[in-house]
Amino acid sequence: MTRRRLRPPAWTASLTWKAAAFITVMCCALAALLGVLVHVSVTDQTVGQARDRALSLLDDAARRYESGSRLPPGAGVDPPQLPTALHELAARGERGTMIGDHDASPTMWAAGPASGGRALAVRIDYAQGARTIDGLDNAILGSSVLAIGATLLVGAFAVTRVTRRLHTTARVARKISAGDLDARVGDPRTKDPARHQDEVAAVAAALDSMAASLQGRILTEQRFTADVAHELRTPLTGLHAAAELLPPGRPTELVRDRVAALRTLTEDLLEISRLDARSERVDLDETWLEPVVERVVRFAGAETAVTVVSDVCVVTDRRRLERVLGNLVANAHRHGGPPVELTVDGPVIMVRDHGAGYPDYLVEHGPQRFRTEGGARGHGLGLTIALGQAEVLGARLRFTNARDGGAVATLTLPYEEPAVWPG
Repeated sequence: MTRRRLRPPAWTASLTWKAAAFITVMCCALAALLGVLVHVSVTDQTVGQARDRALSLLDDAARRYESGSRLPPGAGVDPPQLPTALHELAARGERGTMIGDHDASPTMWAAGPASGGRALAVRIDYAQGARTIDGLDNAILGSSVLAIGATLLVGAFAVTRVTRRLHTTARVARKISAGDLDARVGDPRTKDPARHQDEVAAVAAALDSMAASLQGRILTEQRFTADVAHELRTPLTGLHAAAELLPPGRPTELVRDRVAALRTLTEDLLEISRLDARSERVDLDETWLEPVVERVVRFAGAETAVTVVSDVCVVTDRRRLERVLGNLVANAHRHGGPPVELTVDGPVIMVRDHGAGYPDYLVEHGPQRFRTEGGARGHGLGLTIALGQAEVLGARLRFTNARDGGAVATLTLPYEEPAVWPG
């Protein structure tokens, strides 16, 4: 049987909690150390004063005892409440003091030898000294609690200011990771060169600098892609026209096929550049999904099984939706295995094949342009365009692998149940 490992709550992993715990432990340790030192010092002083008084009184009682005079108040020979250890010490001919009780009251006893092996003892009231030490202990405890509380509040406030800035930096980093390259931390400490920067400000400045550099490189790449695609269109148009003039034959078919592939790649690159620039605008209209799916399958020209569980009317851009589904179906036929199935279940459209499935990197991180893995052919730009157009539509496109084999692309369109179905 496997024992389940207990884990602390998630909030204990925060820097604020750790700093507060550290401050509390250090304050408690420091307060305990200072409290012990003060307690020992005052106790030694109080006990020492009481001991000196008791021994002085014992000396006076011994002189009176030897002269046969009357003993002073609080002195006696072998008093019944004298502590046993002190009585034995006096019986051995030595003097000593000890704190004990007399009538349930703290008492300082002093004893010395008397004739006949007896003990001459005196006592003084130690209640005031005991109350002084108890009051001191209570004052130390109360002041320690107040000091720890105040230090904890001030420390938590200071740490919270730092962690709030760290959370802001982390939030901006997540935005940049999600594709928002305009996000910046903008820490005011980084804007004034004469102002000293702490470590958090240095991290924020480094993140802003990295985001700006990354944004510049991506914009340069996007402009390069768009420029290359635009420059290729003119010679490809002429090449296509020249290919159409070639005499019929197998070489001509091969030339025309490659020219068509180059034209498709060029158009895909132009579309990618527009998606990267986020310049696409949707033309929304009410659209039933079943006719769109049938048109996509008919245009694909390959055998695709269509299943309509429930047809709905969505508000979307029909042309872009056809582009997304067309790329998904084409990718399933080109890189997957038959049969290819397309299922419409309300606003959810699923395209599945029965091939080897998507690569692990694609399932985990989404399509990446022209990437190949393990010697297999890459997925080109088709899935990248499908994902970009789905984002333009406000839809969600997920790539998974079926348990029994095959790749599954699931497109979920934005949809609200209408009060009245359109006629």
